[in-house]
Amino acid sequence: MIAKLRFLVLDGDGIGPEITAAALTVLAAAAQRFGLDYELDHQLIGFRSLEKLGTTMPDAIVAAARKADGVILGPVSHLDYPSAAQGGINPSGTLRKALDLFANMRPAKTRPGVPSRLNDSFDLLIARENTEGFYADRNMFAGGGEFLATPDVALAVRKITREGSRRIAEAGFVAARQRRRKVTAVHKGNVLRLSDGLFLEETRAAAARYPDIAYDEKIVDAVAALLVRDPTQFDVIVTTNMFGDILSDEASELAGGLGLGASLNAGEQFAMAQAQHGSAPDIAGQDRANPVSLIGSLAMLMRWAGARHGLNTWEAAADRIDAVTDELLGNSATRTADLGGPLGTRAFATTMAAAIVG
Repeated sequence: MIAKLRFLVLDGDGIGPEITAAALTVLAAAAQRFGLDYELDHQLIGFRSLEKLGTTMPDAIVAAARKADGVILGPVSHLDYPSAAQGGINPSGTLRKALDLFANMRPAKTRPGVPSRLNDSFDLLIARENTEGFYADRNMFAGGGEFLATPDVALAVRKITREGSRRIAEAGFVAARQRRRKVTAVHKGNVLRLSDGLFLEETRAAAARYPDIAYDEKIVDAVAALLVRDPTQFDVIVTTNMFGDILSDEASELAGGLGLGASLNAGEQFAMAQAQHGSAPDIAGQDRANPVSLIGSLAMLMRWAGARHGLNTWEAAADRIDAVTDELLGNSATRTADLGGPLGTRAFATTMAAAIVG
């Protein structure tokens, strides 16, 4: 058992440095309250790295991530990067692939007092496969999975493997045992008969291994509608990469907004906290960003690392962060401006830190 955890911190672009600093303020407060021992390794990525080092994703970052007990990644503006030949590499996709972070766990839940899009309260988790699917930057050994056959014909390759499907199914069923013991496999097997058929074979095999977990299957377009109609019917949704990406944004928006949506990228050996939302360059540097998404993602990373290393205090600290988040969001006087409150990014972080220590 190790006593000290080491985190690699990558600020990212846009609002990334602001919300990362807020998350680290909360981490310091939790460490003070629970006696946690940790160290931080700050490295440059994104546009600041491109300006200084000629690349948005230096080779040393992956090596540093492998030496750490977890990665804290701020949002990146990868859509605005130059081509890969000019140094523009997506740090998020690179780390997910290099560290084999196959499970992107995205909770979505309503919170008391926070305006949501629905009248009903709900609490669900989307277990999204994270290393294959239609994503062109992570589904091929070499080259891209998206290409022009002719100047007027674009093709995309969707990779679904038995191993990838087995792993995300297993992650979903394990998570369901800590929740309400229900798993819904989401697919498009009526059209994608081979690829989603393979995915369903593995989710059904996982269901047989977990007879104590209720299991059903639903087509993705139906689930998109059912989330709006009645999200309370879902506990854990297990699905492929692109479907999970879309449905998790929908679920988080229904719960109150992407600014509240936590996200953990996890594998067998490594994990990375990452906000669900983007880098929002239009409000960068204005102290207006809501840091809750990354703070919640940090809590998930703390819980993952604590469980992996047998450090119960880290799990308790994560629980405290979640509880204080609910307390602050439940009071209009301690919310950020996007939720109708008066606080900026820094003030929210310091208010949360004080509540955690107190």
